Amino acid sequence: MATNSRPSFSLDRFIALVRAFPLVPIEAEKDLDRAMRVVDGLLDKERSTEEEAYLEVLSGLVERYEEEVYAIEPATDAAALADLLESRGLSQARAARELGIAESTISEVLSGDRKLTRAQIGKVAAYFKVSPELFDFRA
Repeated sequence: MATNSRPSFSLDRFIALVRAFPLVPIEAEKDLDRAMRVVDGLLDKERSTEEEAYLEVLSGLVERYEEEVYAIEPATDAAALADLLESRGLSQARAARELGIAESTISEVLSGDRKLTRAQIGKVAAYFKVSPELFDFRA
């Protein structure tokens, strides 16, 4: 006879957690601070099944709030390429040679006057071993 190795779930214990800090959308910094204290408290201990479930939902609420309030704009092609060149210590001329992209194109991208094409994004991503999503595909 097979036994269920999964710990039992107590709805009463889960509801007690919800009563202590309700699982509702976070709408203000003070709510976020309080939610983070609850999250930190749960992360710092061995958790029960109910606490794991509660933590998963509360973490999702925190993530949603942070994505809305602290949204990070994607980097421009110019900023992304400049960071990659700097990280490798590459000059524009050397990058152009190694990437097979005209030096004038590299210069125009870095100055913000031009975007990389899909083919160029593919070359840059492969060379630097980064995701092509780092760049703007609307070019």
